[in-house]
Amino acid sequence: MGKVAIKSKRTWSYLVAILMLGVVTVGIIFPPLARADLDDVCLRCYNFINRIFPPAPAEDIAKYRKSWNPFAAGPMLNPAIDIQPQGQTVIHPYFFGELGHQRFGNTFGTGKLTDSPVHLNANFIIVPFEYGVTDSLEASVAVSWIDWFATQQNFNPNSTHNANGLGDTSIFLKHRPIVQDPDSWRPTVTFYHNVVLPTSQWTGTTPIPGGFAPIGRLPSTRFGNLSLTEGIMMRKNLKPFRLMGAVYYSYATPGNTAGQNKYPSDLVNWRLMLEHVLDDSRGFGYVIELIGLHGLAWRLDGHDVNVPAMGSVQGFPQSSPTFSVIGIQPSIEYKFSNNIVMAGGVLFTPIGQSQLNAIYPNFTMYYYWGSKGRPVMMR
Repeated sequence: MGKVAIKSKRTWSYLVAILMLGVVTVGIIFPPLARADLDDVCLRCYNFINRIFPPAPAEDIAKYRKSWNPFAAGPMLNPAIDIQPQGQTVIHPYFFGELGHQRFGNTFGTGKLTDSPVHLNANFIIVPFEYGVTDSLEASVAVSWIDWFATQQNFNPNSTHNANGLGDTSIFLKHRPIVQDPDSWRPTVTFYHNVVLPTSQWTGTTPIPGGFAPIGRLPSTRFGNLSLTEGIMMRKNLKPFRLMGAVYYSYATPGNTAGQNKYPSDLVNWRLMLEHVLDDSRGFGYVIELIGLHGLAWRLDGHDVNVPAMGSVQGFPQSSPTFSVIGIQPSIEYKFSNNIVMAGGVLFTPIGQSQLNAIYPNFTMYYYWGSKGRPVMMR
């Protein structure tokens, strides 16, 4: 216990030291500047960002903002496809539960459910902070917390395990170079770039059985792995509906456990969503979402996959490295004010292979605020 405490203190000491070093470095490189010099630096940075992430034409954005696009937001299991206007911020705590006592067989489909070797109850909280850097680029960070309780079959007090602690941290950019045209079939196109930092591993949080936190709002990645994700997302408004879709590819860097190199499979996430807005002024509507999560039989770096789909945790049994799960979620949404929107739903996973068959109740609240006192704008 003493060694664990010392290790935890050292970990936090390292993180604080790195943060302080970063602050000092910025102070050395960018000493206090006059207001005019600071404005010039900001302008140079803005132009540099626009060269790396080309913006959508200003006239397209202006036209889109005048079209039908009510202030409403459902749980949206994929990150929002439109981005925050420049200077606007949103924070939305997202609460996700998981209840799973059955398991899909090794053949993809709806049948052959068996009593799972792992009976899992989990709660997952993820809090994304999203900021509009420009009208075509959004920068975000999401921190998380997990609490889980698991038993083996036929509830045996001697085979019960639980843990809680800090989850992984996501840092991501969304770049929207194409904005939909209200007068044609052209959709919004947004590119998604994500890095997941294994802060759960750094702080000693015990991994959840199966290796995945409850399927959350962000594309799912393996718990405790340093992962890189690239994705493309699309959206089209057709009053009174909004249609959305996305696909993501995730690569986890190799790990090492007890001296053995671990090579988890690459992942493909996909999302499809239909939103029906029933009352524009109240932001009231319902959403039907489809999700897919698939563990592939290969890795981009060419290494053979040797991490099972439902990894062994404290004696729980293993499975093959490939898996699939498809879920559907009905949910409702409502706007409480010009700054606050809430939504909730339940995700079911009726189709799968080598994964838990679970239900995922979830709830989220969005809080928006504009830049320099400006009112909140839809994207």
